[in-house]
Amino acid sequence: MPQKASPPIKRLTFLLLVAGLAAHLTGCLQDRPAVADRYEVFGVDVSHYQGTINWEQLAASGPAFAFMKATEGASFRDEHFDRNWQHAAAAGLRRGAYHFFRPEVSAKQQASNFFATVDLGPGDFPPVIDVEDRGRLSAADLIRKVRDLSDIFELRYGRRPILYTGQNFYNRYLAGRFDDHPLWLARYDFDEPVTVCGRDYHFWQYTDRGRMPGVKGRVDRNVFFGSYLDLALLCLPGANGGEELARGAK
Repeated sequence: MPQKASPPIKRLTFLLLVAGLAAHLTGCLQDRPAVADRYEVFGVDVSHYQGTINWEQLAASGPAFAFMKATEGASFRDEHFDRNWQHAAAAGLRRGAYHFFRPEVSAKQQASNFFATVDLGPGDFPPVIDVEDRGRLSAADLIRKVRDLSDIFELRYGRRPILYTGQNFYNRYLAGRFDDHPLWLARYDFDEPVTVCGRDYHFWQYTDRGRMPGVKGRVDRNVFFGSYLDLALLCLPGANGGEELARGAK
């Protein structure tokens, strides 16, 4: 009859198995290419949580665009927005400003807050509406209020705003309702977001734990589904449209 292994040998065997499994998983993860490496165009989004950013260092590391928080609800303004807005442009990045939608605040108040804070111009992205919370609104009322804010933005800038939200929130409340808007989805994963309605999207925020030169701590990283020219075509047009397209084509 074979003898039972002593407890110390059992523990040693278990530890060796765990160590081997960990090494295997680590090797698999190291073999995976970075998500951004699979796409031609990548960028970041920031807010006051990133503190003071060295935009020259950040731009030198390769991102093509940067979205930054500007406003929220009726009166909140991000304390770092003005600096981020100016320095991102000086560093040569395409820039976009986003408004965090508050379901309890009227569309007119939210639009007024954004207009008073942000000066969009040719080559900038259309405004972004960040929708993550429906509050006490019904699904139908949420859609109506987001549409009201979108219509005000479109009247001002002549373009549909970009809609940002998480994959699950989009699939539950917004799918099929804003197909005429550029879409930016968050899914923190190696795999791309999946929409229940099957529509395409333009941007994917794939992590909130990115590391980039010029940014202390973590930063959201994103990829764009298209070329540099496609990115330029998404931006607000201007009198120098030809120059903008040439710059976008790189």
